[in-house]
Amino acid sequence: MRNALLMTASLLSALSSSLVMAQALTVEPHSLMRLPSNASVLKLDRLDVADYGTLLIPAGLVEVQVGQLVMGHESRIAIVPSAEPFKLDVKQGNLGSGAQITARGAPGTFQKSPLPGRNLNVRIEQLSADVLSIDARGGAGSPGYVGLDGGNGQDPGCTWGSASRGYDGDNGGNGRDGAPGALVRLELPQAFPDDRVKVNVQGGAGGAGGEGGRGGKGGASKGCVVYRADGAKSGKNGEKGQTGATGPAGSVSVRKL
Repeated sequence: MRNALLMTASLLSALSSSLVMAQALTVEPHSLMRLPSNASVLKLDRLDVADYGTLLIPAGLVEVQVGQLVMGHESRIAIVPSAEPFKLDVKQGNLGSGAQITARGAPGTFQKSPLPGRNLNVRIEQLSADVLSIDARGGAGSPGYVGLDGGNGQDPGCTWGSASRGYDGDNGGNGRDGAPGALVRLELPQAFPDDRVKVNVQGGAGGAGGEGGRGGKGGASKGCVVYRADGAKSGKNGEKGQTGATGPAGSVSVRKL
């Protein structure tokens, strides 16, 4: 089975057409398969994602058409964030308990802004599932920068001057706002109950504020022959930055077939 899977993956990777067609694709239990990124549309007669398996959809793939989709217990179809909407068209779907489609946005970093959930158009003509679960939340905001520490004060001399106070630490930077949740459009069988459709399109959490810099130490007291020079106070610690705002929620629309 593993050799067959590797051969299938190699065959798909070798194709450079914008449209890839294959009879069947299987993700083994507890394994991860990444689809090739050199095609924009993939057509499959059958797609099996076994228990605890994950199929990763790259950003460049914008549409997957499946004749029969089978997802095992706690399996995943994980769709990488992209500005291009993603379309999943399924003739017949059978989803096991805990199976989920995820299209979450990426969290922000100090170098990159967070990404929103990827917009989805999902059409399933026949569906057997306890729950249709889709997670298309926005990415969490970037954290704030940590404030710089304050410089230390100068120690006093015995014949000149007095100790100087430590410098205050800088305030931490504010966290960035979370990214928006996705726009999800569903086309489902008329008989599939609405209360078994669970779609999360919340905006991403705001980034945490950066910690304030530590205040510098004041000049230390110093014993001299005639007198003792007093020390100086340490600088104040900087304030922690504010947490960013939660990103705006996306939307969900459902049309019955």
